[in-house]
Amino acid sequence: MCSHTDMACKLWFVLSAGLFLATSEAGRQMPKLSDKKLCADSECSHPILIARALQDYYPGDCRFIPIRQGQLVYVYAMLKDRGNLFWAGSVQDSYYGQQEARVGHFPSSVVEETHALMPASTEVKTTKWDFYCY
Repeated sequence: MCSHTDMACKLWFVLSAGLFLATSEAGRQMPKLSDKKLCADSECSHPILIARALQDYYPGDCRFIPIRQGQLVYVYAMLKDRGNLFWAGSVQDSYYGQQEARVGHFPSSVVEETHALMPASTEVKTTKWDFYCY
């Protein structure tokens, strides 16, 4: 396959493998954190509450969102059962538009509720898309 030196072939292989490994987490199904979630509506399209981050949170994988201390988080779902320690939401930066809006999970312990918006009274089954990495 490689007509040049053996070293160039090895370098091409290492670079190709590194690129594959670097992008392999995106675009795949990740394990479910829970089978059910509590939302304000059946589509989980309305925020339940606004919370403020008490500390920085650095995600372990692509299902989670990074949060910086002091940021506002709009909470759209609270996972139930095994995942009841996790919420799903989006981060609002101090300057609107500074950070791309992205919904993801985070530990409920890293935020404090500041404003209740709607009751989380609708139980919704989670789907594979709730935990899919793009």
